[in-house]
Order: sequence, then C-alpha cells, then structure tokens
Amino acid sequence: MFLNITFFETHSKQLIATLITVLVYFVLRAFLSSLVKKFGRKSELTDARTNLVWKYINMLLSSLAIVSLITIWGVKGDDIFLVISSVLTIIGVAFFAQWSILSNVTAGIILFFSFPFKIGDRIRILDKDFPIEADIEDIKSFYTLLKTSHGEEISYPNNLLLQKGIVIIPKGEREENEFTD
Repeated sequence: MFLNITFFETHSKQLIATLITVLVYFVLRAFLSSLVKKFGRKSELTDARTNLVWKYINMLLSSLAIVSLITIWGVKGDDIFLVISSVLTIIGVAFFAQWSILSNVTAGIILFFSFPFKIGDRIRILDKDFPIEADIEDIKSFYTLLKTSHGEEISYPNNLLLQKGIVIIPKGEREENEFTD
C-alpha cells in the first residue's frame, strides 16, 4: 500500500499527462474517423478505399501517441531518436528490397487523393505493347481491378497507372464502342 501511494505522489504529473494524451488520442481518432468517412462519401469513394486511408491515418496517430507517452515518462530524446532511427533503417532496408510494393502503395495513395479517374470510369491505357480498354471495378492499395468489355478481369499495378498515359472514355463514346464490338 505504501509503495502505491508513493508511486502516485512521485509520478502524478506523468499520470495526468498520460491521461490527457490518451483522451486527446481518442478524441482526435473519433474526429478524424468521421472526417475521413465524410470525405469518402462526398467523393463517392468505395468503403475499401476509405478504410485504407483511415488505416494509414490511424497508424500515424497511434505512432504520435506512443512517442508522446514515451516522452512524458522521461525517456531521453537521444534514446527515442536511436530507437526510431534503428526501426526506420530496418524498415527502409526491407522496403528497398520490396520497392515495387512501396511504389504501388504510394501510387494507391496518390490515386486516392488526386482523383484522375474513379470506379465506374472506362479507361484506355496507352501502352504500345499491351493496350487495354476496360472499366474500373475497384481501386485497391496495390492494384486497380479492371474489367474489359469481354468480361476479362485484370489487376493492374497502381504504379503503372501513374506511369502510363490514361484516356478516360466519356459515357457517350462508350455506348458507340459497345455497338461496334
């Protein structure tokens, strides 16, 4: 009993700061969740894309909360920097080995926020070796799911969508192409 009382007396500032940090974390999390959902609905995005962005934001918010809690409890800045730099070095080496995965995820985020095209659009990918004309069925974090007029489903890497020229076919032109096929 004596040990518990002295712990609370000596660490009361850290306990209060921890409580405030946790409350701010949950309030921000709820606010940002509703903001992302409203943005997704307003932009007519699929739930999968909205959930993907929410996962990225939640990871960032959680990381900031953890760093804040570590700082509150007196871990020295140099020690935090050493741990973070070590973790980032390991992650960097792993991602460098898997650069295509990182480039596809990055491209997926760019596609999500820049809206060059959306689900339901018919696109023509200007690739001299393998030209593709298809409808966008879904945009995932690593690839975009396309469906041709012949019913073929193609998963196309997101980084290639940013590298290749894309033509968005207007609805009126779509109907003309369907009659000529």
